[in-house]
Amino acid sequence: LRVDLTSVAAAVVRGEPGAFETFINEAQGRSPDEMSAAALVLSSSPDVQVNELLGNLLFYIGMCDALEPLVLRVAEAFERGDGDAWERSLLLPMQDEDIRAGLPHRERLLAAVPADSWLYGLLMVVDLEPLLVLHRPSGTGFEVTIGGIGDNFQLHTLLAYRLVPEHVPGEPPLQSWVEAASVGPDLEPEGGIRGQFQLSDGFGDTIWNEGRPSDIPLFEGRRVVVLDPPPYLRSWNAGRVYPMMTPLVDVARVLPADEAASWLAKVSS
Repeated sequence: LRVDLTSVAAAVVRGEPGAFETFINEAQGRSPDEMSAAALVLSSSPDVQVNELLGNLLFYIGMCDALEPLVLRVAEAFERGDGDAWERSLLLPMQDEDIRAGLPHRERLLAAVPADSWLYGLLMVVDLEPLLVLHRPSGTGFEVTIGGIGDNFQLHTLLAYRLVPEHVPGEPPLQSWVEAASVGPDLEPEGGIRGQFQLSDGFGDTIWNEGRPSDIPLFEGRRVVVLDPPPYLRSWNAGRVYPMMTPLVDVARVLPADEAASWLAKVSS
């Protein structure tokens, strides 16, 4: 006979010995409604470890009422200078697209969280974001939808995966690189990952791999990525920075030749 999960959650909140372990075991296989009710009980605790457990639970549940008190506690912790101890509570749930989309108090978090933190990087992730991608050597262009991309290293690899060789000529990335940049267990493939392009924005400025897709400026109302041959060999170790975040890079439309030529004539070289 299974125990009531909210009762176990209440024991966790009270700090009863062994309650953490019991909760983790009892939560296995429970329905979303049961887990959501238990999460709401956990959200009443001011203890950082309980809130980290809550964050882990929310990753599997998705959006529910327990998210708001967690977000408020993390924001308050950063505002009083104690954010490092609380950041982990949101790192896992923020790797879920639905939670990113419905995140409460986003602006308050953005104002409080340091720009060099892992959490800030998740706050800057764009989802269902349209990119205009132009491949200058072949004169081709594409409308691409992206989401769940942690940095431009990852974007670089997955653009190459989607475009080469089906749409543009070149040597496609190795499967191990693609897996490292998407959902594979090995984030650092042997020998590293090599770049296939030089990425620039519509103004002709370099899109640095160390940056994020959200850094790409709007050019005539669009985020534009121009692909050129790489001027030198560049490689990096890790395929993605957030292991549990599922990325999206989808070629939504191939531009007709005249439309691609018109955009290529506008962008800076």
